Amino acid sequence: MTETIKLISPVDGSVYAERAAADAAAVDRAVTAAKAAQPGWAATPLETRIGLCLKALEALLAMNEEIVPELAWQMGRPVRFGGEKGGVEERARYMASIAKDALANIVPPERPGFKRYLKMEPLGLVMVIAPWNYPFLTAGNTIFPALMAGNVVLLKHAAQTLLVGERFAEAFKKAGLPDGVFQNIVMTHEGTERLLGSGLVDHVNFTGSVAGGKAIEKALAGTFATMGLELGGKDPAYVMADADLDYAVANLVDGAFFNSGQCCCGIERIYVHESRYDAFVDGFVDLTKQYKLGNPLDAETTIGPMAQTRFATWVREQTEEALRKGAKAHIDTSAFPMDKAGTPYLAPQVLTNVNHQMSVMREESFGPVVGIMKVKDDAEAIQLMNDSPYGLTASIWTEDLDAAERIGGEIDTGTVFMNRCDYVDPGLVWTGVKDTGKGAALSQVGFANLTRPKSFHLRKEH
Repeated sequence: MTETIKLISPVDGSVYAERAAADAAAVDRAVTAAKAAQPGWAATPLETRIGLCLKALEALLAMNEEIVPELAWQMGRPVRFGGEKGGVEERARYMASIAKDALANIVPPERPGFKRYLKMEPLGLVMVIAPWNYPFLTAGNTIFPALMAGNVVLLKHAAQTLLVGERFAEAFKKAGLPDGVFQNIVMTHEGTERLLGSGLVDHVNFTGSVAGGKAIEKALAGTFATMGLELGGKDPAYVMADADLDYAVANLVDGAFFNSGQCCCGIERIYVHESRYDAFVDGFVDLTKQYKLGNPLDAETTIGPMAQTRFATWVREQTEEALRKGAKAHIDTSAFPMDKAGTPYLAPQVLTNVNHQMSVMREESFGPVVGIMKVKDDAEAIQLMNDSPYGLTASIWTEDLDAAERIGGEIDTGTVFMNRCDYVDPGLVWTGVKDTGKGAALSQVGFANLTRPKSFHLRKEH
């Protein structure tokens, strides 16, 4: 019997889409087609590869009016935010703009009688296992540069965002990409693990949970495939004594609650210098109260349901544990009528009197709750920011650039922000440390991770 993958909408609990999972024969056909297409694609001039990717980007952007409500139905993001069009375009165009230089031969100092250089060659078959929270952005981070570099791509999208994979496939088909170069494939976890263990995949990019990353590593064991893993996060912010308080409040509230807090680099814990603590908390709470929880298809909604009820249940459990241990909740959830236990609709919550013995300050929440702690100085802030198994981003709010660089140098994280958060700059590498994962995306480093160096050492005289 053919197994199916069901997409349950967080909007109303209905089955929004259902697709048959590829069986072993279908997976074999997809891999065979990809392997057959890769040499010809790699031999295609770089300018042509880039041009076709940009045509696909244009096709994708042209679908945005249809994509926005699809996203609301699939994972709950309010339509008022317009989808992911701007971010996808910024990242894809930037990677296209640097591809020629990033993929150029590396030539060492001249040595008489020899021609020597390193050529950046594609890895071969790249598999992208994409998440649901930013389904176009996260997938595009690897898909576009992988194809530009001469790889072929198999996309397995999250069950929660099944239709996103189909949108990518439609866009690349409209662009005229050769058959087999990009394929969207619906797979079960078991089928994915079998493919990864086959040795036929050359590189895997996975964004998801720590447990999922460990499963990917286990499945790949012995295949020597390379991988990029972006896993959990518990991103901190430090508001210093000289911070522009209104600016910090506005941006950190957005950084904590945008997308219902379901952001890889969303703000999950905030440390505030004791001299600004009370004013910061007051401003933060006042702004949080202005959110409107509701149906994401309603243009007035500013925070929609979480993608699944179990995700909301976890955040509720974290919050309840913190309250039992003495935390103070500042948001009266009765002011958010849609907030109901047993549903994915969850009001934003601000907690104080928190500490690092509470799950909400140590374990990933990935939802609309944030804890705020008072600190006496930089040293205490640094110690607390580093007291986490994760390290994706950290943000510092100050008018002192030197201080931000000094403090940032002491934080174990992949990215240090000053006076901003929850943003991915394609000109900078996207990476994490500790349990957040390994590998890198975007920037010239992203191209390096999707290619392998091949040395040419040619002796002209003998």
